[in-house]
Amino acid sequence: MPSALPPHISALARATVRRLQLTPQASARLFSTTQLARAQGSSTSSSSKVKNNKRAMREINIALASGILFFASYFSLQSHYLSDSGDGTRLRAFSTTQSKQQQQKAAQNIFLLSDEQITKQLRNLEESYYVNRGKGVVRYDISQLPSNSPIEDDRSEAVVTVPTKDGNTDFYFWGIYDGHSGYYTSLKLRDELISHVVHALGAEYKQDPEDPSSGARLIPTPEVIDEAIKRGFLHLDHEIVQEGLTQLFEDPNNKERALRALPAASGACGLLTFYDSSSQLLRVAVTGDSRAVLGSLNADGQWTAKSLSVDQTGDNPEEVERIKAEHPGEATCVRNGRVLGSLQPTRAFGDFRYKLKEINGKAIDSLPEHLKVYFRSPPKNSLTPPYVTAEPVVTTTKIDPSKRDFVVIGSDGLYELLSNEEIVGLVVKWMEKNSVTKTKTPTSTEEKRWSGLFSGSDDKKLPRVLDVSDEKYRDFQRPAFRNKKVSEQHEYLLEDTNVSTHLIRNALSLGGSKEYVSTLVSIPSPTSRKYRDDLTVTVVFFGDGTPDDAGKLEVNIPATKNGLAEEAKL
Repeated sequence: MPSALPPHISALARATVRRLQLTPQASARLFSTTQLARAQGSSTSSSSKVKNNKRAMREINIALASGILFFASYFSLQSHYLSDSGDGTRLRAFSTTQSKQQQQKAAQNIFLLSDEQITKQLRNLEESYYVNRGKGVVRYDISQLPSNSPIEDDRSEAVVTVPTKDGNTDFYFWGIYDGHSGYYTSLKLRDELISHVVHALGAEYKQDPEDPSSGARLIPTPEVIDEAIKRGFLHLDHEIVQEGLTQLFEDPNNKERALRALPAASGACGLLTFYDSSSQLLRVAVTGDSRAVLGSLNADGQWTAKSLSVDQTGDNPEEVERIKAEHPGEATCVRNGRVLGSLQPTRAFGDFRYKLKEINGKAIDSLPEHLKVYFRSPPKNSLTPPYVTAEPVVTTTKIDPSKRDFVVIGSDGLYELLSNEEIVGLVVKWMEKNSVTKTKTPTSTEEKRWSGLFSGSDDKKLPRVLDVSDEKYRDFQRPAFRNKKVSEQHEYLLEDTNVSTHLIRNALSLGGSKEYVSTLVSIPSPTSRKYRDDLTVTVVFFGDGTPDDAGKLEVNIPATKNGLAEEAKL
């Protein structure tokens, strides 16, 4: 473990959750934590990105119409978005596809990486944080492994504290964004989705009229909260598609407007989890086919897996029926499990081709030829768009921190490789050997009882996990289909301090084979895309504690970027 932290991380480790007064005219400078891995270098870095990595914090305007008082600490990756305009964002160079000759040459020069190189690559984008606030969340781990170059997945996290009549309530947000046809949309979601949802929620948590001087806010009904989340999603998508393309059509030769409209041309699935520490309710809002799975113990001491979301694809009968009802008489609106025979997710951000054919009477075809590389015409059978929506499906689940519940959220690249039960079983095996909190030796009666749950378990096989998901969640989800052993119970690898990295390593292991991990990680992009997708995983651990409004979020050094070993050498 390094003796000293880099300046941007040591400042972060000392940070407390600040009190901010947000008005429609005010913007807050908020702590950033999720830029650690990329600030330390990754396979997707570029010169513009390096410049942005120097910023340890960034500004975001989450002005609330009601003038709500929030305590907030916002975590998002560093901004390295699409333009070099005066708003502080940066121009990211266009990437070009390799020629066929270059691809053939690359395919002929694939070498297996060493074990050390494999581990370094698996841990290159890992981060871990202790949440020392005693409000139900004790830790969360994050990890990513690219397959596309640059990676099309992204993620963001935030903690927002709201004063209520019963005291300060923490809102926790964790988001996963699975991009397709480029990374532009997922970057936009990373930078703005949580702030749009917070803005919408802030308008509903109204000031207590009986005690206006206290700053306390009234808690709205569950239905109002769900609608606010949906409104935040839809408002951002409107900004991406309608507003972005409208500005582009006003001046098609304006480079900055073309760059800003790129999130409309690509697309992304979005999953946002929202945990309220007061009610202990976890809401999962899903647009697309990313997934959230809850791991917990039932009354019989049996580990269970419960899907908190349902995949929204052309394989989901409810989604197919919805689209057909919206487009009566159009036999091709969903064909071969895809929207208009092309797009697999039935809900997504961006993807303008499935949402409109023209802007203010101007057809997409009227754009200059050089822009049609990115802004292609709508599919042939697009008769009555929109066919795709960004409106999420929101579910609500009660969490019991005293039972050590945990939730795993991931892009579909994880669920193509592992079942819900395997994922929960892998987290359980990881917990047998690793402490979720900073306490290494259980001291309290409760901690001793918890550690006793793992004694005498079989170290060679995953534990039996019971799937308690609703039937439709099981029936409508695509099963894990890549690299599966169907004839035997899976074994596993246990090499990582970061549990999300542990899940990614095992997802690639074909039931515990280090050689298989080596093969899949060694295959370079774009060939790797034939065997695996980008992988993004966040695991959140819940637990009891004494509430502490001054509590800090602390970098868990051993589980972050190889224990920050590279920085220690600088």
